Amino acid sequence: MMNNKDKKIPISPKIKDTENYLKKRLGIGVSFDLGFREIVLLKRKIQIYYVTGLCDSIIIQDLIKELVNLNDHESNSKKLPEIIENRLLHQQVNQAKTMDEAVDQMLSGLIVVFVDGEDYAFIVDVRNYPGRTPEEPDTERVVRGSRDGYTENIIENTALTRRRIRDARLRNEMLKVGERSKTDVCLSYIQDVADEGLIHLIKERIEAIEIDGISMADKTIDEFIINRKWIPYPLVRYTERPDVAANHLLEGHVLITVDTSPSVIILPTTFFHHLQHAEEYRQTPAIGTFVRWIRFFAVFASMYLLPLWLLFVMEPELLPKELAFIGPNEDGNISIPVQIVMAMVGIEFLRMAAIHTPNPLSTSMGLIAAVLIGQIAIDVGMFSPEVILYVSISAIGSYVTPSYELSISNKIVNILFVIITGMFGLYGFIGLFLVHLIVLASLKSLKTPYLWPFMPFNAKAMLHTIVRIPMPFTNSRPSIVHPKNNYRQPSKK
Repeated sequence: MMNNKDKKIPISPKIKDTENYLKKRLGIGVSFDLGFREIVLLKRKIQIYYVTGLCDSIIIQDLIKELVNLNDHESNSKKLPEIIENRLLHQQVNQAKTMDEAVDQMLSGLIVVFVDGEDYAFIVDVRNYPGRTPEEPDTERVVRGSRDGYTENIIENTALTRRRIRDARLRNEMLKVGERSKTDVCLSYIQDVADEGLIHLIKERIEAIEIDGISMADKTIDEFIINRKWIPYPLVRYTERPDVAANHLLEGHVLITVDTSPSVIILPTTFFHHLQHAEEYRQTPAIGTFVRWIRFFAVFASMYLLPLWLLFVMEPELLPKELAFIGPNEDGNISIPVQIVMAMVGIEFLRMAAIHTPNPLSTSMGLIAAVLIGQIAIDVGMFSPEVILYVSISAIGSYVTPSYELSISNKIVNILFVIITGMFGLYGFIGLFLVHLIVLASLKSLKTPYLWPFMPFNAKAMLHTIVRIPMPFTNSRPSIVHPKNNYRQPSKK
């Protein structure tokens, strides 16, 4: 946490003391990106501090020009602070009483103006963070729908959300995390919808974070808020789509936006939240339901298809006569469980290679991997064709999973199922399935059951999970977030 001694240092009326303090603490004159300008107005010194890369230089020049012109039009030096405040022609001008507050605001991209003889400073918000323009996120593409997405700029991100929810009760509370990084963290919620206990709990955990900095942005916040230890399953949902984030706000969820990150954290979330995709709501309810069922099938195939096929290979008597064709036609040189694990690890090699391969070469790499490596491995007897088939289907199912974090978790579970089933057969598969279900049922995301509405069972919510209900009939918020206002649509008068 911040040193209490630093927090209590007041701004000195002697501007020379302020200059010496900032030179010692910030390295004014040493760090090239820290801007400093001193001017004299009505025989009193004025000092302006800013970070060159976070402010628009044209605005700084206009501000200095406006202040210098005071010498030609004003003469009352006693009212100089009031005159300066009136001439700071910007939408947001505040006052800072302590040096620590002034330093934090300056390093956040704001201009700090000190006046000789005054024990406070003016803070002018003209920050202009470098970054890219909003564009559709790669992992959440839709056929129909908006093409904008969150960026690394927290100001732009809150504006993208505000554009979709023009409600006076939408709150964006700004917090700072990290003794050294002073990273901006925004807590967003709708005041008369979100549960006050949930808001207080999240804010309390963010304010309790003690760390130098959060260079990994939202992921660090996630690990401090959610105490998951070594559980691989994601207990928060990430999204880069403003429409998805806005929809969750209307349901009563809370958003956490971290500066320098294009992802927004949604709290609380369940397992089924990670299976939702914006595409389902951009199509008709019937098509949306069909797409959702296909996605569910793909996700469960990514976890259970390979171990089930392995179980039938090891114990063919479990198969009915109509499915007797399942299983390899030829025995390979390597046992089937080892083949599956090797193929799954190989798929991960290809995935990581694709991430780190430049785009012009990624297509060539994929062709080499699919055609040469796969076919040669079959020809030399390392893999059987059936193993390649089922591993490929399982891999496709993991890519169909909307949540990247959930897909990785399911891959780990899939490998564990293959190993245990290969070692213990039917009893191993059933035992691990029960353990897997119990672990998921015991997980909680900020006191929210992870498998809701399946466990504990809620029939109405489960229907909404399985079927994409038309929006006119979706008139209630999910009870699991304990919203203040359960009814989503205003009553007709």
